Amino acid sequence: MRIGATPCPAGDYRWRRSMSVHQPIAKVLEDLPATLRQHAEILPSPDSSDFADSFGRFADARIVLLGEATHGTHEFYQARAQITKRLIERHGFNIVAVEGDWPDLARIDDYVRHGALRPRSGESFVRFPTWMWRNQEVLAFADWLRAHNANRAESERTSMRGLDVYSLRESIHAVLAYLDRNCPEEAEIARRRYGCLTPWQDEPQRYGAAVMHTGLAKCEAPMVAQLEELLAQRVQLIADDADGDGDAFFDAEQNARIVRAAERYYRSMYRGAVESWNLRDRHMFDTLQRLMAHTREARAVVWAHNSHVGNASATAMGWQGEFNIGELVRNAYGDDTVLIGFGTDRGTVAAASNWGESMEIMQVRPARDDSWEGMFRKTGISRSLTDWRGGKKKELVNALSHALLERAIGVVYRPQSELTSHYFESVLADQFDAWVWFEESRAVTPLGPERPHGAPETWPFGL
Repeated sequence: MRIGATPCPAGDYRWRRSMSVHQPIAKVLEDLPATLRQHAEILPSPDSSDFADSFGRFADARIVLLGEATHGTHEFYQARAQITKRLIERHGFNIVAVEGDWPDLARIDDYVRHGALRPRSGESFVRFPTWMWRNQEVLAFADWLRAHNANRAESERTSMRGLDVYSLRESIHAVLAYLDRNCPEEAEIARRRYGCLTPWQDEPQRYGAAVMHTGLAKCEAPMVAQLEELLAQRVQLIADDADGDGDAFFDAEQNARIVRAAERYYRSMYRGAVESWNLRDRHMFDTLQRLMAHTREARAVVWAHNSHVGNASATAMGWQGEFNIGELVRNAYGDDTVLIGFGTDRGTVAAASNWGESMEIMQVRPARDDSWEGMFRKTGISRSLTDWRGGKKKELVNALSHALLERAIGVVYRPQSELTSHYFESVLADQFDAWVWFEESRAVTPLGPERPHGAPETWPFGL
């Protein structure tokens, strides 16, 4: 869900479960809180060591996707960290894949897998919105993961990777740096190919505008050619890698794929929001697939916004033609996937009033009474886990099989236009397998200035 999107009229949802369509919505809203209360499992504070005790039940999946209803809430980050620790320590999960840029997370990955010291301030996550990953909650998890990996063989260490598509400039530089070290003659050819995009690398949205409105020749062909050339030399380059395990080539290949995907993404955004959203989530899913193939006995935890993690086909996003990681993973892995959403009613959040503006600690308005969050608030429970995986709890599944409003706050929060800016309709029973609820929540704690002077911006999508 993006800032500015509007909810679709409820009458348009022809595919809703027949068992629910005929029930008057007033009666549904009246009975729903009691049903939720009956099935809620009380949770301790996410800051307590036993928070994740209830989440071992999800360890039979290969991929567990953990959402968030905002990009700036302490409880969501802390809960995901606690759940992920348990899945890593007790159940052998070995990939943490997040809604962040590959080069930034590569620095964190080097740190947690003992390939480098902790990154210095300003080396990672320098583009808006920096607080999304450069915060105390993520730092604490990275420190824990490094300690966890300390006494494990290099091949058995858990990795932390980025899935996103925004890192055009950094990914170009990463491919060139790899080729300079391993194949200097190819590096010169790559520089000429990437030269088509380098004028736009700091403001890639201008490239899309130039292609669309001025007839500038698109750079797709040289980006594809560079990726194909890199893949054609895979065997020799991996054989020449000093590390011997192909990880350096895998990183270079992924950055070349990002450059190709970013060119398409920034070009597509002027053809429509649906196409650009789908290109981005398809890239994130494809990246996750490559991580699963690259990692021995791969089992992954994904951290991303609810709008990426939940099955889009059960939301207004899907009804207007958008898909997301959750839907693609569910289709590919079936019951080996668990989709867990997160919600809150009120509190504070780290967000900006508009794209590119400074971060503020903002008050989150209490959720609407006719929303899923409003229903969970009416249970009177402060923190809970509600699990309906597999559809075994028929009464609960029926109660969640209606289209109600759901709130999505990204890095931009506009409380003055909250209904049109942040709410969309969803059928929770089909969107997720479980829901983690915090009645009141507080903002994440950023590390230092949220946007260093002169840092470039990514394109303004709220989620």
